[in-house]
Amino acid sequence: MARRGWPGRRLLDLLVTLPLVFPPVATGFLLLWLLGRYGLLGQPLREHLGLDFVFSFWGVLLASVLAGLPLVVKPVQAALESAAARLGEAARTLGKNEWQILLSVLLPATRRALAAGLALALARSVGEVGITLMLGGNVEGRTTTVSLAIYNAVMSGEFMRAALLSALLGAVALAVLAALRRLEAS
Repeated sequence: MARRGWPGRRLLDLLVTLPLVFPPVATGFLLLWLLGRYGLLGQPLREHLGLDFVFSFWGVLLASVLAGLPLVVKPVQAALESAAARLGEAARTLGKNEWQILLSVLLPATRRALAAGLALALARSVGEVGITLMLGGNVEGRTTTVSLAIYNAVMSGEFMRAALLSALLGAVALAVLAALRRLEAS
């Protein structure tokens, strides 16, 4: 995505960025529609590969990845579009192949952006509810995440449990922010 001018770049950029602005419940509904038992992709994936995303661990994992994806891709894309791209071109003139450039030039040049993006994506995916609820469901002991457990505790009147789980998520959020601050300082 950091290279300009190739067909489909704008569409891919739109699809990657969409989870930042599209309501999570609507994203989850679209995924449910696509990956459901009789969905456009769901039925063939289940029949040919045995993959079932709805109300499963895989659905929760997909929801988490999609919620955090733009927070990883966008910072890395920006890093690659700046100095890292020029470094890649220089490495090509020195005879390096694409794998060598990726492993020895681009990844080291974008490691801070990648680390920051991964930390933000982790924090975002831990707190995600909308996509997870629609695709993974809220099956006790199987697809309930911490955020959904907070919701369940509030709905059942277990406010102390909801407060403890909220404090846990708050601690995770603070740890991520502290890690990002350290990354900025180094």
